[in-house]
Amino acid sequence: MKKIASLQRRSLVAGAVGAAVAAAVPSWAQQPSGAPIRVGGTLPLTGPLAGVGMIHKIAGEAFVDAANKRGGLLGRKLEWVLLDDQSQPANTRTLYERLITSEKVDLLMGPYGTSSIIAAMGVAQRFNKLYIQSSLGDPALAPYELQFPALPLGADPRIADTEVILDAYASTAKPPKTIAFVTSKFPSALDLAKGGQEVAAKRGLKTVLSLEYEFGTRDFGSIAARIKDANPDLLWSGAIGLEAAQLLDAMKRIEYQPRDHFYLFPAPGPTAAHPAANGLTSLTWFEDHAPFTDYPGATELVGLYVDRAKAAGLPYTRVDYQAAAEYAAWQMLAAAVKAVGRIDDKAMAAWLKANAVETVLGPRRFDGKFNSGVADTKLKQVQGGKWVTVWPPKFRPPGIALLAP
Repeated sequence: MKKIASLQRRSLVAGAVGAAVAAAVPSWAQQPSGAPIRVGGTLPLTGPLAGVGMIHKIAGEAFVDAANKRGGLLGRKLEWVLLDDQSQPANTRTLYERLITSEKVDLLMGPYGTSSIIAAMGVAQRFNKLYIQSSLGDPALAPYELQFPALPLGADPRIADTEVILDAYASTAKPPKTIAFVTSKFPSALDLAKGGQEVAAKRGLKTVLSLEYEFGTRDFGSIAARIKDANPDLLWSGAIGLEAAQLLDAMKRIEYQPRDHFYLFPAPGPTAAHPAANGLTSLTWFEDHAPFTDYPGATELVGLYVDRAKAAGLPYTRVDYQAAAEYAAWQMLAAAVKAVGRIDDKAMAAWLKANAVETVLGPRRFDGKFNSGVADTKLKQVQGGKWVTVWPPKFRPPGIALLAP
C-alpha cells in the first residue's frame, strides 16, 4: 500500500482560498510546536469507491490544513497519516492494525464505507481507541461504546430514511402507488432496502420488483430490462458510488426512465452530470446552500474545498454531504481533544457522550442508541446538473420545489 504523504508538508491553496483562510485565522494564532498529533486512517483512494474516497480525502485535508493555520491542536501540529484501503475491508483491517502498532498514531479517524468502517472498528475496539467515523449506514452494526458517528442518521435509518423519501413524494400531485427495490448487496444498502420495503408495505405501496445484485457490478443491462418490465412509479435504487450512473446508462440504452427515481449513496458528480439525471433524488445531510451554509465551519469548508476539488479533477466540485460528513468528523475529534486537553481516548469519548458538538452538519449529540443522536435526514434532487435539497421544505434554497410529474 502506498502511504499518502504527510500533511505536515502541505500548504494552503493560493488565491481566494488562501485569503479566505487567512481572514478566518486570528492574528494571535501561535505556530504549532513540538511533536505533531498524528491521526491515522484509511480511505478508498483506488477501487470501486475511489470517487467518493477522494471527496473525503480533500475535505479531511482542508480541515487539517486550516487547523494548522490556527495553531494546530494543543499547540501541536496536526498530521493525517492516510493509507489507501483500495475499497477492500480486509485491507482496512490490516492497515488500521499497522497504524496503531507500527505507525504509532495518536488518534484514529474512520474510513469510508460501511464494510470498511466495521472492519476498522474491530481493530479500534481491540486497542480501546476512540473511533469517529463519517459514513456508517447501519448504526446497529456499531455497538462499540467508543465509536461516534458524524452523520445524523438516528438509531433506525432502515425505517426513517424511506419514510423521508415517501413523505416527499406523497406531497406531489401524483404520489407513487407502485415501487421497485433494486439494491447492491453492500451491507447498509441491503439493510435499508429491506427496511424500505417494510415502510412501503405499511403505506399501501405495491412492490412490483425486489432485486439484489453484487456490490461492484458494472453491467446493469439485464437489471435495467427488469426495471423496465416492472415499470414502477418509483424506483428505489440502493446504488453505491458509480453504480447510479451505470444504471442510468443501462436504462438510457433501452430508452427507459422511471417516472420517479431515488438512488441511495451515489457518487455526486457523475450522477448529477448524467443526461438522464434531472429529477432523480437521493438522501442528504448537507448541500452548499442556505440554511446549511450557516452552520459552524460551513463557509470555511466550501471555500477550501472547491479549488482543491477542481485541482484534483473531480467532476463535481461543489460541497455535498460526503465532504461535510468528513469535515464534521474532524470537527468532532478536534472538539474532544480541546475539551479534554490531552490525548486520552476514554476521556474524549466520555466528553463526546455528554456534550454537543457544533459542526457543518449542525449540532451533533451522541446520547442515543449506538451514540447515534437524533435523525436529521433530508432529500435532495438533481436540478439543472446540481444537487439541491427539496425535503423538508424548510431546507430548500429560494425558488426551489420538488420536481415531479
